Amino acid sequence: MSADWTWLFLDAHGEPMEGEALTTTGFPTQSDAESYLGESWRELLDAGVEAVTLREHDAVVYGPMSLRAAE
Repeated sequence: MSADWTWLFLDAHGEPMEGEALTTTGFPTQSDAESYLGESWRELLDAGVEAVTLREHDAVVYGPMSLRAAE
């Protein structure tokens, strides 16, 4: 299986983020990518990530999606 599903991490200004705390590896399925996010969103917020976008290859599947609860 290939790792075609990736997350783009965005800061409060909507700018892409990179860093040691952010995974740069892809996932073999959408479900795997979403499971990772479900398990890691709190740590991502702590690292400064405000929103994420799910991509398959270079195509946006959905997002940007805030990691904060709706008010």
